[in-house]
Amino acid sequence: MRSTSRALRVLAVGTTLALALTACGGDDGGDDATEASTDAAATDEATDAATTEAATEASEAMTEGGGDGMIAVLLPDSASSSRWETDDRPGFEAAFADLGLSEDQYQILNAEGDATNQQNQAEQAITNGANVLVMTNLDSGSGATIIDNAKAQGVSVIDYDRLTLDGDADYYVSFDNEAVGRLQGETLVECVDAQVEAETPAVAVLNGSPTDNNATLFKNGYDGVINPLFEDGTWTEVDDQSVPDWDNQEALVIFEQMLTAADGNIDAVLAANDGLANAAVQALLSRDQAGIPITGQDATVEGLQNIALGYQCMTVYKAITQETQAAAELAVALMNGEQPEAEATVDNGSKEVPSVLLEPTAVTVDNIMDTVVADGFRSVEEICTGDVAETDFCQENA
Repeated sequence: MRSTSRALRVLAVGTTLALALTACGGDDGGDDATEASTDAAATDEATDAATTEAATEASEAMTEGGGDGMIAVLLPDSASSSRWETDDRPGFEAAFADLGLSEDQYQILNAEGDATNQQNQAEQAITNGANVLVMTNLDSGSGATIIDNAKAQGVSVIDYDRLTLDGDADYYVSFDNEAVGRLQGETLVECVDAQVEAETPAVAVLNGSPTDNNATLFKNGYDGVINPLFEDGTWTEVDDQSVPDWDNQEALVIFEQMLTAADGNIDAVLAANDGLANAAVQALLSRDQAGIPITGQDATVEGLQNIALGYQCMTVYKAITQETQAAAELAVALMNGEQPEAEATVDNGSKEVPSVLLEPTAVTVDNIMDTVVADGFRSVEEICTGDVAETDFCQENA
């Protein structure tokens, strides 16, 4: 497995990030692109002379959006993490609206964990006129098939959030995923040092799906932190297992088996995301053992509630609105026939993919207000419901 090139330059986070993607198309400058889109809109109006005011509005929106064509966003599921429907979908909708696209210039589809369904969605989107796909693959094999089919039909593809190994995507937009893992490992060390009294803490590891390249990168990151502690005897490794398809129910079964095999002696858990973390929390609650350090990722409402309750020590905040904005701006440029330059590349095993990489942030109970709440990503009202409202965090920030 090849990971992010050490020579890459990570682009700055924020609204300036997308501006670092500089259009390069020879003679196809911004004015020419605007003229081309206006001509295309005018041609469409002439062709559809009998259309109503709705057609005129669509033509004007096309001109404002900057080009002809359509963008299809292919999301993976809604079970592995709530982020895809609660964060990414509205993030793309807002980004496309900000960029002047009308609703008929893009569509957002969710494969619900079915790779064949995702392939069918991609093909149907292309049939319907999509000339750009923004894809979060379910696995690299099916993702590469979608990319090959799209490229054969002249359709550009952006790997979104997950890299397609040995694929031929035009661009990759994600976070520095090894950095995500390092934050998980480093913060777990801090939590164990602060909370665990055992001389040699017993630590279990719940990895993400073995078919998800991101899970491999997360593991590369946190293994670099925690493996030396296992090797020198500072910590004891209870078990290290991957969870197929990030299935939270399967994670519950796996962790319950870990607990049973260890006679309940687990002092901390490196869990790769909030869903897996919550599976561990539920297993521990059933044994009245909740409250040990557990990591997470995605800054979901559930994960933040577990942090407020003291059941989880951290999560990783990935500013998804920045990720969707960067991917949307890149997709619109491609829809317009431009070829942006990126300041980073990532080796997918067969090519260096031009990339936009964002920096993640570790979140604990001490900085929830300064990170996810301050950014408007989550609100105190979302987090402080039910029993969580009685926690110190909610009482102090109500």
